[in-house]
Amino acid sequence: MSGQLPATFVKGFHNEELVRRMEYRPLGNTGLKVSKIGFGAATLSGLFDSDKFKFDKEEGIRAVQEAIKSGINYIDTAPFYGQGRSEQILGEALKDVPRKAYYLATKVGRYELVAERMFDFTEKKTRESLEKSFKLLGLDAVDVLQVHDVDAAPSLDMVLNETIPVLEEYVRAGKARFIGITGYDLDILKECAERGKGRIHLMLNYARYTLLDNTLQRFMKDFQGLNVGVICAAAHALGLLSNAGSQIKHPGSKELQDVAIRGGEICKQRGVELGKLAMYHTLQLDGAATFLVGIPNRHMLQINLDAIFNGLTSNEQEVLQYLRENVFTKSYSWGSTLSYINDFK
Repeated sequence: MSGQLPATFVKGFHNEELVRRMEYRPLGNTGLKVSKIGFGAATLSGLFDSDKFKFDKEEGIRAVQEAIKSGINYIDTAPFYGQGRSEQILGEALKDVPRKAYYLATKVGRYELVAERMFDFTEKKTRESLEKSFKLLGLDAVDVLQVHDVDAAPSLDMVLNETIPVLEEYVRAGKARFIGITGYDLDILKECAERGKGRIHLMLNYARYTLLDNTLQRFMKDFQGLNVGVICAAAHALGLLSNAGSQIKHPGSKELQDVAIRGGEICKQRGVELGKLAMYHTLQLDGAATFLVGIPNRHMLQINLDAIFNGLTSNEQEVLQYLRENVFTKSYSWGSTLSYINDFK
């Protein structure tokens, strides 16, 4: 609901007009109300740098601060994003932001770019990771701790019996409030939530409700029935759904990538940005609490705020309808997290 001020509002810090325009939704059964779009901090790390785009740290810091002032109150990061760089830059950005003004989530379980050292769900590594994350962020406590990509774990037994118990200790100690899981494979996320019922409060899934893939929609009632809040990420399918196209070696099939490229070309011809249409499309998913979007700079922040606050122009609406009916006519999947980790970077 928009118009009301959330618990994170700080008079004198926020742009009250924008905060009142932002929509805030319940995050599962946590009692938190989060902004409809969340700040995905992977782009603060240089993880998606390419010949066409280089992350600017100072601009990224300003984007974080401006996003929070504009009403975005949910921030998501992880040690894997730049091997700590995202958390470090967030820590710098948040020094000048009232702690009350935002909810922060970080992760454990995924770390290095090299496939052999990318994942570690052991108790020892989990503890080490959490201590490092708190130090980099400059915080004594976060709001959410998540197990990163449970679909890449050796087994869900390990996640439930070794990783999550450490997170539960941190919750009991007051260093975190809620526990979540993340991943691409919805069947595995559902199984983990079922087996960990009552222990898992949130689920983050990426690139499964976009113009290219609507799979998440079929699972919404399952997660709601388990009292698990749903966070939807990667509306742009790792950059594929934009006029510029993906800046990384994308894990999707050639057919999937060709469809996205065709959509981008049509958008260029019609003078619109596919990324905005893709974000708007994803925002229509019922049941999700917040939609994470990568925001590396203030320009991208404004594009996404525009999609939230102003919707689409008549021309953009026409182009989106055309794309739905003529280009993005089927659902594509690129497999599982493990099926593409070697191609990620």
